[in-house]
Amino acid sequence: VHLIPVNPIKEDGLNPKSRKRIMPDLLTEPPAIDPVYEAHVYCNIPTIAERSMEGHAPHYFKLVSVQVLIRHGDRYPLYAIPKTKRPDIDCMLMPNRKPSHPQLEAFIKHMSKGSAAQMDGTLSSLPRYPSHSFCEMGELTQTGKFPQQLYIFPCSVIQSASKQLYLETTGKSRTLQSALALLYTFLPDFDWKKINMRHQWSTIFCSGSCDCPMRNHYLEEEQRRQYSLRVKNNDLEKIYVDMAKIVGIPTRQLRASNPIDSLLCYFCHNVSFPCTKTGCIGMEHFKVIKRHQLEDERERQEKKLYFLYAVLATHPLLNQTVNRLQRIAEGKKEEVFVLYSAHDVTLSPVLSALGITEARFPRFAARLVFELWQDGKRPKEHFIRILYNGADVTFQTSFCKDYYKRSSKPMCPLEKFVSFVKRDMFLVFNSTSYYDACRRRPL
Repeated sequence: VHLIPVNPIKEDGLNPKSRKRIMPDLLTEPPAIDPVYEAHVYCNIPTIAERSMEGHAPHYFKLVSVQVLIRHGDRYPLYAIPKTKRPDIDCMLMPNRKPSHPQLEAFIKHMSKGSAAQMDGTLSSLPRYPSHSFCEMGELTQTGKFPQQLYIFPCSVIQSASKQLYLETTGKSRTLQSALALLYTFLPDFDWKKINMRHQWSTIFCSGSCDCPMRNHYLEEEQRRQYSLRVKNNDLEKIYVDMAKIVGIPTRQLRASNPIDSLLCYFCHNVSFPCTKTGCIGMEHFKVIKRHQLEDERERQEKKLYFLYAVLATHPLLNQTVNRLQRIAEGKKEEVFVLYSAHDVTLSPVLSALGITEARFPRFAARLVFELWQDGKRPKEHFIRILYNGADVTFQTSFCKDYYKRSSKPMCPLEKFVSFVKRDMFLVFNSTSYYDACRRRPL
């Protein structure tokens, strides 16, 4: 496999201090929290092709491995607001309907040949692309984000045998389909017989290392924090009471239906919020619930309970990532392109564990990329670069902030990432290993 960076940056033309924010937002950011603006960002509607830094580096660096963790694209709600009509959204892929993509028709044709692929377990029974005239719960859509998956990774091209790919997805059609769409981006007309899609039963991709009592303890503490913040929010409770009256159900039942999930679907697809004979759910209801969601994210960063959960939840996946990168750096045979297709509950703790606190909650089709680069001037030296939705966030990580301050190198030495995952992650627990941290009670 040849990983080919596009338009490498000249050695003397790279200013590492300018990389903190290389991808301007499509909308002008408001000075304070604006729930409507943040909802637009979350929807990630494909209007303009993204500018991103994937695959760009000084000309003397060689890209030797790419590992990608994605959240699936835009989906139909997982929950329904009781006694309301479900959003009238079509989940058929139609090349002549906007938003579309020039490759969409060819993509559909290629996906229809997918029976030859090797798929673990229940994956083989899942459809390769969405094809329902009326969306099923949680199904991937076209109108929101699916077509843009076809050019989500524009900067690095992989050319060669599919056996050098490692593909893993949870058992949902939306994650399998998002993985196949991204794969089609850089390997159009790939040979289905060479595709082996592995099934991951855990949404945190912990594989065989899921036994961690303290991870569950911190998650329960985090859920208590969420509940405490919610019951203190009088504006939110008033909105829930009002919405419950409109719908005609008890407030507790409305709250349990997680209405923000359904309302975001209406919002992202520009469909009017639901009405009943009593009245209509409106933008003010939506804004109050979304504002609380944003305030919850902010408090979550401050209280650190989620961070402690995140470190223990993501260590198995990060350890697998580090081990693979180390083997590649040592010249051993290994898959050079790795794709994990997952959920917001997968990406969010990884961002937290890495210390990337400035990152927004994972939007639809969010992606976190780990690039391994070899220094052409010193071939034994390898560097890692981490990108979130196309922006270089390497020096926002807790393990490379200090290196950034004293070095002009545009990336982080691989050994810093290795030390972080193998040892430094556990210092916050006064432990030296994952096993110990999973069982050590806080003082």
